[in-house]
Amino acid sequence: MTALSGLGTPRLASPELLRSLFRRHAAGVAVITARGETGPVGFTATSLTSVSAEPPMLSFGIGTGASSWPAISETDHVGVHILGEHQQELAATFARSGADRFGPATAWREGPEGVPVLDDVLAWMVCRVAGRVPAGDHRIVLAEVVLGDPSGPGRPLVYHQGRFNGLRD
Repeated sequence: MTALSGLGTPRLASPELLRSLFRRHAAGVAVITARGETGPVGFTATSLTSVSAEPPMLSFGIGTGASSWPAISETDHVGVHILGEHQQELAATFARSGADRFGPATAWREGPEGVPVLDDVLAWMVCRVAGRVPAGDHRIVLAEVVLGDPSGPGRPLVYHQGRFNGLRD
């Protein structure tokens, strides 16, 4: 590859390049939850995207090797939680492999459709899974919002440069 004037030296695509590129992209932080066969499951996602206003739909990505994937691959409903800047530890817990995600440190309750709903978030939704689209080693889950609550107090948590942060004015 040759350097492009003013653009640095491009590198060939690889998983490492993609991770490096997306460390430069600030993203909102969400936790996705579902009822699993042996109890609640959940994971931290920075891939949450609004897809459609009519009907209200969103999407998120999940790796097929993730511990939550078996439950997400079979469930009819998921919980989607938008985290506040006060929830860095919660985001880290749901991102950590092998963590007790629904242990005593996590405040939650069973919500509509049996979906685990986290307490004290900026916003939460219960969504009906509409599809799971293969995308490499991931699946893009399309989900229709059934109900939600956007009234939580605070400011959003963002993920940037491999760290959870709050917004700055």
